[in-house]
Amino acid sequence: MDKLKDKVVVITGATAGIGRAAAQLFKAKGARVVCIARRKSDEFYSVSADVTDEAAVLAAVSEIKEKFGRIDVLVNNAGMGISGAVEDTDLADAKRIFDVNFFGALNTIKAVVPVMRGCGGGTIINLSSVAAELAIPFQAFYSATKAALSSMSGSLRNEVAPFGIKVSCVLPGDVKTDFTSSRKKNVKNTPEYGERIKRAVAAMERDEENGLPPSLIAKKIVKLARAKNPPVAVSGGAKYAVFLFLNRILPKRLVSFILGKMYG
Repeated sequence: MDKLKDKVVVITGATAGIGRAAAQLFKAKGARVVCIARRKSDEFYSVSADVTDEAAVLAAVSEIKEKFGRIDVLVNNAGMGISGAVEDTDLADAKRIFDVNFFGALNTIKAVVPVMRGCGGGTIINLSSVAAELAIPFQAFYSATKAALSSMSGSLRNEVAPFGIKVSCVLPGDVKTDFTSSRKKNVKNTPEYGERIKRAVAAMERDEENGLPPSLIAKKIVKLARAKNPPVAVSGGAKYAVFLFLNRILPKRLVSFILGKMYG
């Protein structure tokens, strides 16, 4: 019998992409999957809530606890992207991506941790990104939100360990999902940047459209959920594990230079 059978797995943004692939795999393993998203899914038990709305998230988690009695796994997958130069990014857009990618995860964590603690433990898996460690030109705010999420996860891991709650991050690289088409692009491009922004965004989109299947990241998420002592973070694919390793051993100036050549 799979150790995930009958476990209650809550996934934010499980209506598409990595979240949906993870939800399908958890369901195939016998888990009771719950989707938290703005629109409900026909595939899984769903609770409608915007992760940026703290009260709505608390109400959603309360409903889940009332129905299932516990939460064993939380996967913070909901996210968004914006692209463009830092100086061209409206403050409202910068705040919005932090609201979704960072504070949205914080809202679910704050709501779920007391439930897990009361049940003797659980596992929290946060979807960060390779971009958390490799700050990508013209995608600064996406990188910043994921770096913040990774950092919070590391702190949270030690804070909740005495309660039997495990915390890990997955750091995907380029994955072929509808994230590419839904990325918000700045409509203002300061002329001094020339064609650099357009070239950088085109390179990102090309890499994503030829990226890993979301099912591969789903397998990593499920493996973390099964693990007795999961690692702090895992990369999304062997190629990205190499990138992260090189980032840690090469001089930062050289890494910055390479990223500038690739996307700057």
